[in-house]
Formats: sequence, C-alpha cells, structure tokens
Amino acid sequence: MEEVELATGGSQEILPDALPFARSYQMEALAKAIKQNTIVYLETGSGKTLIAIMLLRSYAYHLRKPSPYIGVFLVPTVVLVAQQAEAVAMHTDLKVGKHWGDIGVDYWDDRIWKQQLDNYEVFVMTPTILLNALRHRFLTLDMIKVLIFDECHNARGRHPYACIMMEFYHRQLQYNNSKLPRIFGMTASPVKAKGSSWASTYRNQILELENLMNSKVYTTVDENVLAEYIPFSTPKLKFYDSWDIPYALFECLSNDLKNLKEKHESALRESNMEKSAADSARGRLSKLVSTFLFCLTELGVWLALKATESLSCYGTHICLLEKLDVHGESIVRDFSLDVFKVFSAYIPSGQGWSIGDDLNADKVAGYLSSKVVSLIESLLDYRDLKDLRCIVFVERVITAVVLQILLSELLPKLTGWKTKFIAGNHSGLQLQSRNIQNEIVEEFRKGMVNIIVATSILEEGLDVQSCNLVIRFDPSTTVCSFIQSRGRARMPNSDFLLMVRSGDNATLNQMKNYLASGDIMREESLRHSHLPCEPLDSELLNEAFYCVKSTGAVVTLSSSVALLHFYCSRLPSDGFVQGFVFHGLKYFKPSPLCEIDKNSQLCTLTFPKGCNLQPVSVKGNVKTLKQLACLEACKQLHLSGALTDNLVPDIVVEEADAQELGCEPYVDDQANYFPPELVGHHENNSTRLFHCYLIEMQRNFEYNVPLHHIVLGVMTKLEIDDEKIAFDLEVDKGNLSVWANYVGVMSLSSEEVLLCQTFQISLFRVLFDHNLTKLAEVLSAFNSRKDYSIDYLLLPCSGPSQNPLIVDWKCVSSVIFPYEKLRDHNTSCCPPKSYGRLVHAKNDLVCSCMFENSLVYTPHNGYIYCISGTSDNLDGNSLLRERSGEAITYKQYYKSRHGIDLCFERESLLIGKHIFPVQNCLKRRRQLKEIGQSNTFVELPPELCVIIMSPISIGTIYSFSFLPSIMHRIEFLLIANNLKKMHLDHCMQSVIIPTAKVLEAITTKKCQEKFHLESLETLGDSFLKYAASQQLFKTYQNQHEGLLSVKKDKIVCNAALCKRGCDHKLPGFIQNEPFDPQMWIIPGDRSGQYKLDEEYLSATRKVFNRGRKKVKSKTVADVVEALIGAFLSTGGEKAALSFMDWLGIKVDFANVPYVRQFSIEPKRHVNIKYLESLLNFSFLDSSLLVEALTHGSYMLPEIPRSYQRLEFLGDSVLDYLITMHLYQKYPGMSPGLLTDLRSASVNNDCFARSAVKAGLHKHILYSSQELHKRIAETVHNFEQLSLATTSGCESETAFPKVLGDVIESLAGAILVDSGYNTDAVFQSIRPLLEPLVTPETLKLNPIRELIELCQREHFVMEKTVVSRERNLIAITIEVQANGVVHKHTSTAPVKKTAQKLASKAVLKSLKERESLS
Repeated sequence: MEEVELATGGSQEILPDALPFARSYQMEALAKAIKQNTIVYLETGSGKTLIAIMLLRSYAYHLRKPSPYIGVFLVPTVVLVAQQAEAVAMHTDLKVGKHWGDIGVDYWDDRIWKQQLDNYEVFVMTPTILLNALRHRFLTLDMIKVLIFDECHNARGRHPYACIMMEFYHRQLQYNNSKLPRIFGMTASPVKAKGSSWASTYRNQILELENLMNSKVYTTVDENVLAEYIPFSTPKLKFYDSWDIPYALFECLSNDLKNLKEKHESALRESNMEKSAADSARGRLSKLVSTFLFCLTELGVWLALKATESLSCYGTHICLLEKLDVHGESIVRDFSLDVFKVFSAYIPSGQGWSIGDDLNADKVAGYLSSKVVSLIESLLDYRDLKDLRCIVFVERVITAVVLQILLSELLPKLTGWKTKFIAGNHSGLQLQSRNIQNEIVEEFRKGMVNIIVATSILEEGLDVQSCNLVIRFDPSTTVCSFIQSRGRARMPNSDFLLMVRSGDNATLNQMKNYLASGDIMREESLRHSHLPCEPLDSELLNEAFYCVKSTGAVVTLSSSVALLHFYCSRLPSDGFVQGFVFHGLKYFKPSPLCEIDKNSQLCTLTFPKGCNLQPVSVKGNVKTLKQLACLEACKQLHLSGALTDNLVPDIVVEEADAQELGCEPYVDDQANYFPPELVGHHENNSTRLFHCYLIEMQRNFEYNVPLHHIVLGVMTKLEIDDEKIAFDLEVDKGNLSVWANYVGVMSLSSEEVLLCQTFQISLFRVLFDHNLTKLAEVLSAFNSRKDYSIDYLLLPCSGPSQNPLIVDWKCVSSVIFPYEKLRDHNTSCCPPKSYGRLVHAKNDLVCSCMFENSLVYTPHNGYIYCISGTSDNLDGNSLLRERSGEAITYKQYYKSRHGIDLCFERESLLIGKHIFPVQNCLKRRRQLKEIGQSNTFVELPPELCVIIMSPISIGTIYSFSFLPSIMHRIEFLLIANNLKKMHLDHCMQSVIIPTAKVLEAITTKKCQEKFHLESLETLGDSFLKYAASQQLFKTYQNQHEGLLSVKKDKIVCNAALCKRGCDHKLPGFIQNEPFDPQMWIIPGDRSGQYKLDEEYLSATRKVFNRGRKKVKSKTVADVVEALIGAFLSTGGEKAALSFMDWLGIKVDFANVPYVRQFSIEPKRHVNIKYLESLLNFSFLDSSLLVEALTHGSYMLPEIPRSYQRLEFLGDSVLDYLITMHLYQKYPGMSPGLLTDLRSASVNNDCFARSAVKAGLHKHILYSSQELHKRIAETVHNFEQLSLATTSGCESETAFPKVLGDVIESLAGAILVDSGYNTDAVFQSIRPLLEPLVTPETLKLNPIRELIELCQREHFVMEKTVVSRERNLIAITIEVQANGVVHKHTSTAPVKKTAQKLASKAVLKSLKERESLS
C-alpha cells in the first residue's frame, strides 16, 4: 500500500465511503469513478490504490454476503497479488481472496469456484485467471460490481486485460447489458508502446486505451498538485566512456567460442539423437554463444566467466526452462563447462589478485567493461548515505545474475552493503520461485538487503517507501517503463540515475523525451476528457467462437489453440523421470499434429491416441487456418464429452471430484461396539434361564497346577458357526487351546444368580487387584445399577459331565467376605462327626478344613495367596533357609522381617502360592519363558491369614486367570458375527463365511495378536482394484487410461473406502488396540463408570456402544479392503462382489463386447502366430494384439489406440491373480509376508525383465528414437545379468516403463478376448513370469531392509543426501552403528535405483562388521 499523508487545505466534496486521510485529488478521482468508468492516471506513489479501495468501500453494500455479487481487483503480476490484497483488507471489512496460477486455479471446477464465491467478497487475482473463469463460465461479468485494472496500460494486443474487455465486456455492451461492472483503471503512464514521443502519437494511444477500457482518463492539471504530497526523484545522467574490451582479447575469445560450438555441434551430429531434440540442443548452443558474446562486449571477461559458471553444470540455482533430453542437456552443459575453462585461462589467479582491487586496471584489461566500472563508481558515490536502498534496473536476466555476483564480492568489504537479484522466468532461465522473490522484497523493505539488481519485473507496483536510489543500468524501452522505474524511488531527495554511453545521442534524446512525456500525456488526457468513448472497432469483436448453450462457456478463435493443447496435455504420456528432477525426456508427448496445405488452404489435425477423435480438416484463410481447425476440434471434443459444458477437460473435473473426496472431514472419535448377547438388564425375576457353554482348556506344556473347565452362562444363545468356538491362547510357558461347546439350558433363581455374581466379581477383583482394597466397595454397589450392563455368568465346573449339574456350587458359595464369625461358618464345612480341629486364623478360630483349597489374605504384607493344604512337618520353629544361606526359624524370620511375634508357633504351616497374574494371553509372544520349579510355593503361619474364599481350588483360580482373555476373544467373535449378520440381512444370496475370518479382517496390527488384517487387506485391495478396473473399462469404452485411472482412484482410494465404511458403521466393529486385562469389565459388576447405549445397525438389529475409541480413516479403509478379502478368500468372487454391493460399490462381471470404431489388418503390424504361440492363447480378435503392442508414439492413423487402456485393465488383473495365487499357495504365511511377496512379484521392473526374456521388446510398435535407444541399452545391460529371477527388487538398472506395460496390456487383451476369463490370463502370462518369487527366494528391497535394520538395532540413519553428477543422480546413505560410520554413494540415471544400490552397499558393510564382531 502506498504511503499517504493527510490532506491539507482546500475544500472538497465529502463522500460517505472516503477515508479520513484521503487527499483532495483522490476525492476528486473517487467522485468521478463513482459516476462513470474511469482510468486514474497519476504518478507512482500518488495513492491510486487508495482510490480503488474507496471505490470498493462505496460498493461494499452490494458485495457483502449473502449478496451474489463480487468485486474483482486485477493485478498484472503475482508479486502484486498479496500486496494489493493486504491493502484492501486493511481499509475495508470485506472478505478478500487471493488467486494466482500457482495455487492450482487452472484445475478448479465449477464447485470449487462456487465455494470461492461463497467465501469471498473481493477477488484479487492475475488477469489470466479471470479471463479463463469467464471463458469457462465459472464467473460472469454480471456477477462483478466493480472491476479494477491495476497497471491498466497493459491492456494492449492479446494481453488478458484486452481479451477480458473485448471478448466479454464489449460484446455485452453491444447488447446494451445494463449489469456490466464499473470499470476502474490505474496507471502511471497511459502510454506503453515504443515509438516517437509526439503529442499526436500519445493522443492516439490514450484514445485507444480509453475506447478499449470504455473509460475516461482522470488526471491532475499539473504535476505541482501531486508535488505537495509525494516526493519526486531527481533525474541525473551518468555518462560512461566507450572503452571496449581489447580487440585482440575479444577476437581470441570469440574464436574459442566458435571452435567450441563447432565441436559440440559435431557431438550432436554423432549422437544419433532425434532431429527435433538435436535442433533444440543446437538452438540452445546458439543462444548460449550469443549470451556469452553479449557478456564479453557489454560486461567484460570476468562477468562473462561468471555467466558460463552460472550456466554450466556447476551452477547453483539457475537452469534453462526449455528442457532437453538427457544427451542434449549433457552436450549443452559440457559446452558451458568448456567455455568456463577457456575463459578462466584469461583471468589472473592466485591469492594476490581479486576483481575490483584496481577498477581502472580491470577496465583496461577488459575484465570489467567501462559501463560496469561506472556503475560501481556511481554506487560508491552514495557510500555516505545512511541506509541505502537501491534498485538497479537491467534488461537481461543474465546481467542481473552476474552483476549481483560482482557486487556481492566487492561491496561488502567496501560498504557493508548486501546485494541480491530478482528476475522473471519468461526469458528461458528458471531462477527463483515466487516465495524467494517475495522474501527478497521483504528483506529489502526491512533493510536486510541494500541493493536489488532487477529486470522489469520490479517496475510495476513494488511499494518500498524507503527506496532512495534507482539506477537504470540499461535504458528503458518504453515511456511507461521509464516512468514506472523512476517511481520506485519513494524517499524524499531520492535520485534517479540514468546511465548513458558517451556520444550515444539517440539514447540521450530518448531519455530527454521520456522526462518530458509526463506533461504531454497529462495535457492530451485533459484535452479530450469531455469526449465520450467511441465504439470499439476491432476484429476481435467479430472473431469466430463456439459457445455452449447450457452454460454460456465460450472458446474463441484465438483461445482455441491453447484450449486444445491444454486438453492434450492432460492425456496419458510416456516420459523418463530421472530421480527428483524431470529432465524433459519424453518418449512421446500427446499433442495434435497439424498439417497445412497452403495451396488448397486445407488444415488437418490428427490427435494423440488417447483422444477419441477422428482427424479434423477445415478450409479457410491461411493466416487463421490452424486456429479454425483447433476451434472445430474443441467443438468436436465438447460434443463427444471430452470437454465438459464448461469447456474444461473431463479429467480436470474428475480430479477435482477426487480431491474434494479426499478433503471431506473425518472424525476419528468412533463408537466402540459390544455384543448384545453379553448384555442384560437388571431384573428381580424369580427365575432366569441361561444358555450354558462348557469352556474347556488344554495346554501343550507341563505345569504343576491343574486346569479346570468353566461354565459360561448367557441369556441369549450364541449364533456362531456350528455352535462351536475354538481358538488358542499364548501364555508364557506355551499354548493353551480353548473350546466352548453348547451344553444346554440352566434355570437359576434370583438368589442363585446373586450368589453367582458375588462369586465371579469377588474372584476377578482379587485376581486383578491382588488386594482387598476395592472388593468391599464393589460388592456393596454391584446390585445398584438399574440400566443395561454386561451380564453373563462364569462359574467353576465340578466335573466333565455335560449337564446343568456340573456347576461347582460349593465353590460358588465360597465367598467369606466381608468377614463374618468363621466359627459359625465352620458348622457347615465339616460332616457332623468330623475330627477336624480348630486352627487360629487371623480373625477367628476356624476348622482346619477351611484352609484346604482356600484363598487367604495376609495383612502384614498385603498379599493374597492360594492355599492348597497344610504341611505335616513344618511349624513356626522349623528352619527357613534364607537367600544368604543362613538358616533361621520361621518365628525368627517374622520377628526380624515384619516385627511379628508368632503366638502359635507349633501350628502347622499352610502351603500357599501367590495369586496368579491376569495377562493378555491374546498377544503374540516371540519367546517362551522357562518353567520354574523352585520356590513356587510359600509356607504361611495360619494366625497371619484371613480367609476370603473357601473352598476354592488352586486349579479353579488358575483357570479363571485366563478368562478375561478368553471372553475378550468371544466378545469380538460375537462382534464379528453381528457384522456378518448385518451384511446377510441385506444380501439376496446365501453367503457363508466363517466368523473367525471376519474377526481377522477387523483386527488391526496394533492389537499385537497372532493374526491381523494385513493379508486379507492385500488380497481385498487387489480384487477391489481389479473389479473397479474391469467395470470402468467396460462402461467407458471411449475414455482414455488417465481418465479411467482417476475414476478408479475415486472408487478405491482410502477416503472413498473410509466414507463407505463409516456409512455402514464399520468403525464400531474394528478391534484397534491391544487387549488390556485391567480395562476388562467384570460381568455383573455394576460399580464401574461404563455406560452401554443401544445403537441400531438396522431396523431389526442392534448392538451396544460402550464408549468411544480412536480409529484413523486409513484404518477404516484397510478394514473395508480386508473384509472384501475375507469374503473373497472363503466365498469366492460372488461373495466379495456381494459385500462390495452392500457397501455401494456396484460391479457387474457380465461379459460386455469391446466396441472399437475402426478396423485394421493385424497381420500387417504384428506376428500373430508367433505371439499366440508365445502366449499359448489363440485370439478371436487379433486386433487386440495390435492394440496391446502399440506405444503412444506410434502415430499411424489406422491404429487410433495405444496399449494404455489394455494396460490399465491388465495391471489390475495381474495384481489380483498373482496376489490370489500367493495367498492360496502359502496359507500359513505371516500377514506381512503376503505383502512382501506381492511387492516383489507385481512391479514394472519385474514385468520388464520378463518381457525382455521373452523377446517381446522386438514386437512393440513405437516411433521414438529415444525410446529405441533406451530399450537397446536396457537389453544390452540385461544380457549381462543373471536370468535366474524376475524379482524387480534385485534389479540394478532402470527399465523403460513400456517393457513392463506390454506384459500388462497383453494380459488385458487376453482377458477381453477370453470373455473376462481370469484363468486364461494366468495360464498365458504365468509362464512368462516364471520363476515366481517364493518365501524362500524372497529378497527384501535393500532400502526397506536397511530401514528396518536401523529401527531394530537403534542405528542412526542420517538424512539421505541427493545430488546430481552430469546426467546421473547420486545418492549418499550414511548409518552410524555402535560408533562406526557406514557410508556409501551410488549413482544411477534413476533416483530409486541409486538409492537401492547405496542401501545395498551399506547393508553389506553393516553385515560384514557384525560377522567380524
């Protein structure tokens, strides 16, 4: 925003939306702009932006939401977007949006534009964006209330400003449209064109601008009005002498340049490059020679040397925009490097010399030109100026680059000034990103940078109030450039230095004319201000165009070429990407071929193979013939659906849909389902019926504690496969097999139910807590809950008999807590004539039989023990051997250790064992613990023990310690079963799938169990992609592979799968965390804080939600794929399709004819008999073979399609078939192994190796010399390698993608020809891929293997260093392992290959070191 001082003096009209600090001329201009379209012509720094903002304020009531209208502020450069948007936001309350090309506006569709219209009231944008939005009818002029053109003098010729006015504004003006926007232009010079400075010339150009903008120029009467408010820089002429580089030196260097050029042109001729590539490289050499000669003559040898250095392979941040192929680029960079070496020989070297030590000597020697020396001297004249801010304007980018190098070397040691450069990218040099340019400008504002060497990019709009010096190193080419560059000096008493060569009278006179131009333009503007604008007389108003009736989108004769090329650019191409830098080497680039016959005035356009359009031929004027043909092509593309009704490529809309799908919000806080079969409601009925299941356990290891059967009683019969539940647990000592079989119904009274619940709560609470802290609280509260609760019974079994009498009711009645008079309890524990004796317990005398099979608590240490019986030969006086080896009596031990005096030392000691820990027995254990035989039991004096439960055997307690894990597994089996039944409720056909397989599909790796979803996910992913690809291939037979791929991604992407999963409530079923026994809810325990809420899965089926859990969106997507894999692996393709149909993924595997609107003679193009023999398949339609082997570069009109559609289909079917083969062949493999086998078997390198082995590369139809060379090189390298494996991971060379593609396209061709018979595909293609990778031959990708090794061993892996050496990518990998550094650098044409080789070398080093140690 330009700085504005408060207005002083004078009277002015008061406008309601004026800002209080507006000046009189600004108020006057605002008043005029409100009344009519206006161009404000005022000096730079006079506050034109403020007038525009006040105009927006006056229209604000039209723009505020929910109004459908907007204001648009156009700026000519991206740099100005943020600056002007911030100014508008600062002085208005309007919502301001910033729009420029780099944010992807080119790929927006109407929905995204609608979102922008809903969000913003003022759009600050570059004009091309508005022009395209108008052409595509995303925006219309009647939406816009105010249209502001910053730097409107650019509205000339084909500039977007001019196109907006001519294509839209003036056309609607012809129809007297009353809804046209208010036009407001801003300029510091209404004249831009080169030429004379006569008043008549200026007058004509001003009138042309007024007529085009349909606006009248407003300006002040004279410059003095502005001088009151803004400072004007003082123009000064700086003459430099005409000293040239010594002739002999120049002659020598120019001859060297000529010889080097001839040398490298000869290399081009010998390189066998394609003609177009060689011509491009030759043109680049000529441009470089011209650039170096320019630097020599205008700047001097030293700066010419810096130019060669910048443009050679050792340059830092400069590269040429026009991409060459690898060989051409190598030759061009070698040329720059050779020139650098030649020029270096003419510059002194050594520590005693540096440039600028003696400027006059440098000039005489020709190292620096007199112009450059004059610039340095001029800058040094200002060394006493405090806080210098200087812009040096130059014409060429290379001048800016090398001057910055020179000034950065000289000035810091002389003045401390810092120099940077800013240059545009339109010159063919890619220099700086927009962000870097903005950072430099900001540093300049803050004084961190003192001098900017800039091209014309900084002439327009840069607002730096503290700029106090502007130097025109090269003269301005137009009066507009002169005025704008002069206006960059904003500080009072600033200077505008014009460098002129002595004796150059033409430039001197031009500068003088420019200085006088302001008064002339002002006078001419005022002289005609009263005249109305004239109707626009332009051919563009009558230009041919095509308009879509439904939307109003339009393509004109002049815009048709760009639109057609934009469409073709979105078609599939084939390029060679080298590592992290794309070097422009394309085997073919989809673009139309244009043939013009001038004699017959006929133009024929032939389209790339991805474009389903027949050649277009038109006749007309030769000058516009190509445009006419492109316009007709655009029309045909729209009529065919390839261009939408907004005239954008169909793939752009599909990609926008896909992007929007990925942006939909997802909340990872999801339901946590619990099976309704294990939930009950508290009732006081006299009797309750329980369905009983006998839980049996059997271990595969020896242990001195027996296992007992357990009875599970539930209110609802469990509907799980075959009414039988079986699974294994993993414990420290081995495996535990578990079975649960239905044994009948049991009827219990309410008192019996209460007794059972008291038992299981007490026992589980003791097992979990190992103390009695919570038990009293729980027992007092468990009967108070009235809502839904987890309600089932787990009871001890008295024997193997499978009938309702198997419950051990004595054990169920064993709870003696809270404490009671145990002597009274003793009366029922022994037979009437029993000889049981009384024993002193901690809290009472009890019968000795009470201690047999009991659970006791010892208050002195807070422990709980299982008591199995009484020792016959140990009492308090017996000896106890301590760990130190010393023997003391038990009585002495308790006295010394606990301060307890035993009162009944002659009582026999109890034999006890610590209570068993409750562990997660579902967790996969990598190692088994040794079974300890010593010190497993302890001896306890009875007088220290409080009996909690009796009788209860140690085997029962031991068995109950496994029940939390068992019931957790049963809970999720029931959850999986509910999911299965939910699907069956909507399934028209009977689909049988084991519940255990569904459980596997909903169990993630985070659960750390023996199984998880990864294998099923891999299988389901491959089938889903195949099913979607087949459906799309058959449905959209005229759409190219790129569009099919985007459509497929919309179906199979994680975002889409997550949404479908959430729509069907799958997140609640997912088992996503390892089982934590402490979080397990004891059945019947109603004291906890958990809550169970009913949730209906359908109208008739419900589950319970027991809280919330975190589930990532990708996890939901993975589970969807795993469920597809589960149905596929057990029920086949029909079952998988049924599940996909339930999710909403509609796929029909019915055979659909493959329709193609062309006929060819296949035998003319390919060897059909040989290929059918190779594939062991006879084609019904052998033209499919031709299509499968035709590369996109093979532009033969009679073969209008390339292999890409068939490759799209074949890629998915091979992935599916190989994955299914591996899954079925190795059923017992670990979940991650299938993923590794699939990755090693299904990849382009693997297929490419197979193609070369089979000789298929000889049958590919292509027309690309570069591709031919790449294939020849690959085949040669391949023949040097072992043919023993097809694993792509082992490959140390990069294969052209086409080699792998043809394997896939042939698979697609066989699939189509066989009526989508996948068995036929596998039988034909599998022999080509042999030997397939097996678990024994699998070799991990070295990159992954190294990463996993570093993670496992905690090695430090440094960040990978990527660099470029000539035309190779260099990758350096460094690992620090146990104080030793292992480092290796590898080079390859492709980054992935280089990284693989470097990783392999580091792995080898690490393994050798490990074996030595």
